[in-house]
Amino acid sequence: MGVLLLVHVLLVAVAASAPAADAWGKEGHYMVCKIAESFLTEEASTAVKELLPGWAGGDLAEACSWADTVRFRYKWSSPLHFADTPGDCEFNYARDCHNTKGEKDMCVVGAINNYTAALKDSSSPYDPSESLMFLAHFVGDIHQPLHCGHTDDLGGNTIKVHWYRRQSNLHKVWDVNVIETAMKDFYDNDQSTMIQAIQQNITEEWANEEKQWETCRSRTKTCAEKYAAESAKLACTAYEGVEQESTLEDDYFFAALPVVQKRIAQGGVRLAAILNKIFGGKSRLQIQSS
Repeated sequence: MGVLLLVHVLLVAVAASAPAADAWGKEGHYMVCKIAESFLTEEASTAVKELLPGWAGGDLAEACSWADTVRFRYKWSSPLHFADTPGDCEFNYARDCHNTKGEKDMCVVGAINNYTAALKDSSSPYDPSESLMFLAHFVGDIHQPLHCGHTDDLGGNTIKVHWYRRQSNLHKVWDVNVIETAMKDFYDNDQSTMIQAIQQNITEEWANEEKQWETCRSRTKTCAEKYAAESAKLACTAYEGVEQESTLEDDYFFAALPVVQKRIAQGGVRLAAILNKIFGGKSRLQIQSS
């Protein structure tokens, strides 16, 4: 059974009352986008490469963490990385998709819908390269469970824990620590090996689920609300048994790792499906040999 990883770092209070987010860490975002690349149609792959900035070298995965690097320059974008809930294990768009000022649609679900629409509309005022990079990043974010964590603890950021012998917080555990531990213990710190393991799981262990992941019957929007609802439910499980100063070790790690690996896989498959729908007219998946 393939073991995988992901990363994320989410809501850290920038101002006293304003949560910010880093989402999966760079490795997690890279994996989501690298998996997505392997499922793109030829038309979508060509369009994506044409929109990427030169520094990305035609590689979507290289640009997948760009949205985190501009978070402080584009301060308005901070709430677009997450969609926290009151802790009822459900996501409700009308209730939960807003920023700290109460402005609607300012959450990761609204952002995915917005940038998808912008890429479909050639007359959109948004920069298409930035729209692509925001979209790729936010699809990764929404699959990290604590990006739909609880509002009262900033998605687990204020819950201080020990990850084995190291100090951490619950959000960082899901963002960084699970992936770091898995990378060290199972992948010899080789990211390409982790990606190959995830892709193998998609074609073997999850072969009967993969088509369902990409299916979206909405004609006007994406299915980002569904992805947020999945994460909100998973987040509730992530909180179970965790208190301030808890020590999280093997039991927690081996329970979290399968969730992390599947959410990275789902994020990659769904990102490809969205891009194929935008640029290729269909969402037929095509895994390419690496």
